[in-house]
Amino acid sequence: MSESNSFQLGTVGALSLSVISSVSIVICNKALISTLGFTFATTLTSWHLLVTFCSLHVALWMKLFEHKPFDARAVMGFGILNGISIGLLNLSLGFNSVGFYQMTKLAIIPCTVLLETLFFRKQFSKSIQGSLVILLVGVGIATITDLQLNALGSFLSMFAVVTTCIAQIMTNTIQKKFKVSSTQLLYQSCPYQAITLFVIGPFLDGLLTNQNVFAFKYTPQVLFFIVLSCLISVSVNFSTFLVIGKTSPVTYQVLGHLKTCLVLGFGYILLHDPFSWRNIFGILIAVVGMVLYSYYCTVESQQKNNETITQLSQPKENETDPLTSMENGATLGDGIAAKTPLWKSSKDLHA
Repeated sequence: MSESNSFQLGTVGALSLSVISSVSIVICNKALISTLGFTFATTLTSWHLLVTFCSLHVALWMKLFEHKPFDARAVMGFGILNGISIGLLNLSLGFNSVGFYQMTKLAIIPCTVLLETLFFRKQFSKSIQGSLVILLVGVGIATITDLQLNALGSFLSMFAVVTTCIAQIMTNTIQKKFKVSSTQLLYQSCPYQAITLFVIGPFLDGLLTNQNVFAFKYTPQVLFFIVLSCLISVSVNFSTFLVIGKTSPVTYQVLGHLKTCLVLGFGYILLHDPFSWRNIFGILIAVVGMVLYSYYCTVESQQKNNETITQLSQPKENETDPLTSMENGATLGDGIAAKTPLWKSSKDLHA
């Protein structure tokens, strides 16, 4: 099996794992929150991350992956930023209407595209931009019911979008810059995320619910769903880092909207949630956008691979035989000097 086919199978596996685990945890948490009254979302997320770290530590002890330390400041900053972005998203939901919160989630894709274009000079073709617009319109029709605005909620939503975009871009950038796997990055950043949310979680949950998470009555049924949610979260957290590392932050957000459509569908089928033709119409449009986005990404990826193969197969036009260069008066020192600006510019780009 070629390296390209292996990469494609790995990507499909990562996407499938992300969808299955995310839909499962949403259904589990919906039962926990709506049915059993456990509404402490931020604190629950801190427990998710703590269980994820413990699971990865056991996997490391079993030598299922290799620990690869790198820049400690980058890991700490990344972990804390991730924790803050989760807290801000929960606050945004608490201080805004559901419709405005959905608008906040939709804003993550264009914000990510803007940041990657401005700071990483990444180019998105008109075909991909068009497919993203179709996707966002479809998800908007399916999910947005009202748009009640308030100053504090808007301010929190803006910061939630920005921090989430930066955290997801950092996930992709750190893995490529330091050549670490998704497992290695998750293992090192998990403690910082968990501590951040464990500190701010009870305060945020108390602010949003007017209840104390430590005074809640933990029945055996509640404990069962909490443990189940934490176990599923290991797969969710791992697949998140895996998908962003193998694809891009924009693709991960597109996948997130696919999960939203699936959750709506499963909620209607399994939990008998209210559903309308507007939901169905919006989901169909969103699916069209996702299919187009996947198609154009695949086509452009193949074109880039073909161009790379063509360039590698063609001899360099300026490449000359070393002996001929010496006969023409060129020296070894000239050759090194000629390459110096290229090396320096490459270093400046990574600085």
